[in-house]
Amino acid sequence: MGYILAIDEGTTNAKALAMTADGAIVARASRPVDVTFPRPGWVEQNAEQLWQSVLDAARECIVLAGGHAPAAIGVTNQRESVLVWDRATGRPLGPCITWQCRRTVDICDRLRADGAEPIIVEKTGLTIDPLFSATKARWLLEQIPEGVARAANGELCIGTVDSWVVWNLTGGAVHVCDATNASRTQLCDVKAGAWDDQLLEVFGVPLAALPAIRPSSDIAGVTRPHDGIAGDIPIASLIGDSHAALFGHAAFVPGAVKATYGTGSSLMTPTSSLARAAGLSSAIAWAFPGAVQYALEGNITDTGGAVDWAGRLLGSDEPDALVASLASTVGDTGGVYLVPAFAGLGAPHWDDRAKGVLCGLTRGAGRAQIARAALESIAYQVRDVFDVMTRAIAATSPTLLADGGASRNDQLMQFQADVLGCPVVRNRSTDLSAVGAAWLAGLATGTWSSLEQLERLPCAIDRFEPRIAASERARLLDGWRDAVARARSRSGA
Repeated sequence: MGYILAIDEGTTNAKALAMTADGAIVARASRPVDVTFPRPGWVEQNAEQLWQSVLDAARECIVLAGGHAPAAIGVTNQRESVLVWDRATGRPLGPCITWQCRRTVDICDRLRADGAEPIIVEKTGLTIDPLFSATKARWLLEQIPEGVARAANGELCIGTVDSWVVWNLTGGAVHVCDATNASRTQLCDVKAGAWDDQLLEVFGVPLAALPAIRPSSDIAGVTRPHDGIAGDIPIASLIGDSHAALFGHAAFVPGAVKATYGTGSSLMTPTSSLARAAGLSSAIAWAFPGAVQYALEGNITDTGGAVDWAGRLLGSDEPDALVASLASTVGDTGGVYLVPAFAGLGAPHWDDRAKGVLCGLTRGAGRAQIARAALESIAYQVRDVFDVMTRAIAATSPTLLADGGASRNDQLMQFQADVLGCPVVRNRSTDLSAVGAAWLAGLATGTWSSLEQLERLPCAIDRFEPRIAASERARLLDGWRDAVARARSRSGA
């Protein structure tokens, strides 16, 4: 039976799944991807290991699906992470600098001091922040002997992770990225959907090194034969992971709000046109040939990352499991709050010099209260963005669509509904970004012919309704806001 192979290259692992035309997932595989922290605030990955993890996961998935070649491949990826490689050899010329990395804080400060922020916000919908790709790309070029000149001569390739995966799948024949990944670089004018000369000059990144921008659902190239992967398979979708999750929710029309819970978290809502809202980013949700869907997005830097930190602080090599177990033993935090500003605060605060805070400690606070505070910090941060987003779209009866690893935790989802004061609808799929990529590849190759067909595919959900009184919600949120103010005051904000 024919199937689509979806590759999801994330921050901590590379996944692959096989989906058939009825929406069934018939095979899955994954491989871990190492993340290293060479200096405080620096976060990077080995580019060659990243590709090998993708290759190994894809090979295993193909075997588990029966061994025959997929009809098409879809790719979704961690966004904003960026790397540089030699165009002739395909050899990486440095690490993959991940979206979490803060090494370019000083570059961002200089750009603000130079008055560059208004034009960057106007053209990209993004505030100046080390999260985005452009300053990372410039930093990488500066570490390579004559890097800027070599890039301008076309000798180097600069790419987001989708670019790197496609480059390797095609044996170096294709250097592309999709519109969603391009829109997160700060080098792309989101209204035009193209690299912008003025932005390239601001960041000092040569056009000759950048990938061609393609639609999210379209054939970008074909594979060359690899051991375990046949040649001439169409690569029929490319899309950033948060956008792919929104698509996988079948949230095709304005009004829906989703949250993807990962190492960090992303809230996104489709909009009828390019929209602006203070504290949020304008985005391209996805692009079809000749048609673009826009969105508003809020990015949170550390959510699942906060749980990992807390679990390791408490002495576990399985931090997620320990935090979930400890948190379930107590009914509340006893007034303890964790603000996980380990790499600053993202949306809606955008304070890149904020520091993490653990506050409200008493002699009665112990491991369980700290664990629960870590878990609850996810819900509070999502609430901060959700408030801004629902006001921006004038939502009258909002519901949050949830997906991602941490959404598997029922305690977290119930607390999320409680602090939001509205329902949370969790998609049971653990691979919603990959599902979105598969759907987009299937649309490009004729497996499905319309969005309506996708909406009719089976979908298993769970619904969580708020249970606490408005007065209790207000008390909890007052404590959270006080904790956030402490985190920001330490940064001088």
